[in-house]
Amino acid sequence: MRFAARPVRSPLRTPVLLMTTSTGQILDPLAERYLGHLRVEGGLATNTLEAYRRDLGKWQAFLAQQQVGMGEAVTPHQLTGFLSSLHARRLSSVSTARTLSTLRGWFRFLVRAGLLPVSPMQDLSVARRAVRLPKTLTMAEVTALLDLPPLPTLEDQRDRAMLELMYASGLRVSELVSVELIRLDLGAGCLRILGKGSKERLVPIGEAARAALTQYLDHVRSALLNRRTSRALFVSRRGGALTRQAFWKIVSRRARRAGIAKPISPHMLRHSFATHLLEGGADLRAVQAMLGHADIATTQIYTHVERSRLKQVHRQFFPRQVRALKK
Repeated sequence: MRFAARPVRSPLRTPVLLMTTSTGQILDPLAERYLGHLRVEGGLATNTLEAYRRDLGKWQAFLAQQQVGMGEAVTPHQLTGFLSSLHARRLSSVSTARTLSTLRGWFRFLVRAGLLPVSPMQDLSVARRAVRLPKTLTMAEVTALLDLPPLPTLEDQRDRAMLELMYASGLRVSELVSVELIRLDLGAGCLRILGKGSKERLVPIGEAARAALTQYLDHVRSALLNRRTSRALFVSRRGGALTRQAFWKIVSRRARRAGIAKPISPHMLRHSFATHLLEGGADLRAVQAMLGHADIATTQIYTHVERSRLKQVHRQFFPRQVRALKK
């Protein structure tokens, strides 16, 4: 994140709200100012801010062992020592890369606030992690998941509508479970989504999802609410919105019923949405808009999936390749 790209308030003037990390650790007030600055000026999502909080908590705990304050200068040796501590915890490459990204932003904040002359990470060389391709479902697996024989329960009809909508619009799980009824326009066949950073986007829902949603709204939602009211589009029998964990269980149950043996997560429907669109010839910019990606480079990862699948098909069916394998 670049702080110098636009004029903002001084980061040291952002109000401080002291909070603890998931381990009960109280962050340094300067770190809280940084998080408050990101919340106000960056418009970051709550989950992203919590990830930053955890990363800064790791850094603060490490510095405490070195008897160094959060706003003080550190040596390259201390930075590499912190990296070694991350590797010792056997964190995934994704978690390690995110922690380093958090630190880069933190040091830019300190430089901009005049507490450090330069970022100690500017000359730090870190090996780039390999691009990890998103895991997706095949079209046959998606069909098996969505076209299961119906069960005689209200929840089954709701669950089918949720999965149809997620696959048809490429929603994030958090967006799906938090979307409000007022944001759905069945007549126009679209949905207004408030995504990361409170950015709104308009996504089409398709005919299959519209039919499932119509059935849900006409016959299921009011029965689940049982005379209660809720702003949420998808509700439980308690009258409230479903949690991300509840939807994860829904997807897992349906995957088992569909005979899908491999591990499956809700986010794989979002990945499949993007991959299948690109395989069908969709424009990359259009897919970016529907997914709500701020940077098209994030969307381009799905073109790697498409190329990987094309290479697999080529290896399997190209005549000269087949003949070579038979020799």
